[in-house]
Amino acid sequence: MTYLPNIVFAIILFCGIGYFAKNVKKLFRNINLGQDVDVSDNKPERWKNMARIALGQSKMVRRPVSGFLHVVVYVGFVIINIEVLEIIIDGLFGTHRIGLSVLPTSVYGFLIGTFEVLACLVFVSVIVFWIRRNVIKIQRFWKSEMTSWPKSDGNIILYFEMVLMSLFLIMNATDLHFQGVNSGNVISQYIAPMFSGLPETTLHFIERSAWWIHIVGILIFLNYLYFSKHLHILLAFPNTFYGKLTPKGQFNNLESVTNEVKLMMDPNADPFAAPAEGDVDEVPAKFGASDVQDLSWVSLLNAYTCTECGRCTSECPANLTGKKLSPRKIMMDTRDRLEEVGKNIDANNGEFKDDGKQLLGDYITNEEIWACTSCNACVEACPVSIDPLSIIIEMRRYLVMEQSAAPTELNNMMTNIENNGAPWPYNQMDRLNWKDEK
Repeated sequence: MTYLPNIVFAIILFCGIGYFAKNVKKLFRNINLGQDVDVSDNKPERWKNMARIALGQSKMVRRPVSGFLHVVVYVGFVIINIEVLEIIIDGLFGTHRIGLSVLPTSVYGFLIGTFEVLACLVFVSVIVFWIRRNVIKIQRFWKSEMTSWPKSDGNIILYFEMVLMSLFLIMNATDLHFQGVNSGNVISQYIAPMFSGLPETTLHFIERSAWWIHIVGILIFLNYLYFSKHLHILLAFPNTFYGKLTPKGQFNNLESVTNEVKLMMDPNADPFAAPAEGDVDEVPAKFGASDVQDLSWVSLLNAYTCTECGRCTSECPANLTGKKLSPRKIMMDTRDRLEEVGKNIDANNGEFKDDGKQLLGDYITNEEIWACTSCNACVEACPVSIDPLSIIIEMRRYLVMEQSAAPTELNNMMTNIENNGAPWPYNQMDRLNWKDEK
């Protein structure tokens, strides 16, 4: 019976990590449903972007209040969870605060003391976040796309962090051995008097309960990430690494269309000639994108990385002028549709069965994508280098090149370019008439 707690701990740890690994495998499967795209160029710059944006939080702090609080939570939560290593060793081998046995007391005290200060700062920051979201009700958290689940998801993660930080401090405050060392208990020493007068057995029970709930809570939190917008905790790093390096106003060309134009401009080319054997410049099965499988895998990674912070939407000029477009909704809809496709594949033994639905039309409307001004404000605002515009452009391409469903204004412009060599409805011979006006 002596080893029963260790066995129970090992089973819980194995199940928690195993379920997480299963969901990570599913996550990679879903992202790889996207079209292949080469993002292997300029790796030094990519590493620099990841270090600066994901690790250094450089874009987050552009809004000082929320940026500073996020840095506190981010740094604090990551560093505090270093202590999980000690918990895992204690849980598997039946030791108690193994760090005190292998590290000098002063070093261990410095580490735990740092963790306690950070836990306190994280707790305070999370409360401020909760007030901003639920009491002050900052507008970007209350847009139409923020339905019941996105609102609840944001609060659930805040409650998780409050509870985990509280349990960590209570665990330290009720540990008589740790308090007796009197090193590292910089915060918990002020919580310990709350439990004064209780029998030693009761204190031990509270300490053990906090210890167990803390580690189980961390494993639950780890597995909750897959179902939450907070998946960005893990995906922000690859997302910023694979972020767009070309100028924001530069759109990618379709190779097949470029080759077709070159063919039309070559007076010696035979437009009716069959492609040479082995020619790789084949016409794609579909121009643009109408569903998630038509998007690049980087766009699908973007969708899973979205934090739903709403900075993109709050900067979008179309949204600010009352249009239906919300870049955040574009990313949320893409992720929701991708999850739906993934569940379809799971239910059909690894094969996708046509469900009569697609991203364009069933999730994102034509009105939304044509409201976009292509200004890249959303891309610039995103703290983790998400690019909603790339998805919008691909769906526009589909409508124009596959459905011939461009708005009248755009059709008129393209007709003018074809006939007059300019977007305006004036004959080329009349183009310079303005200079004769007095």
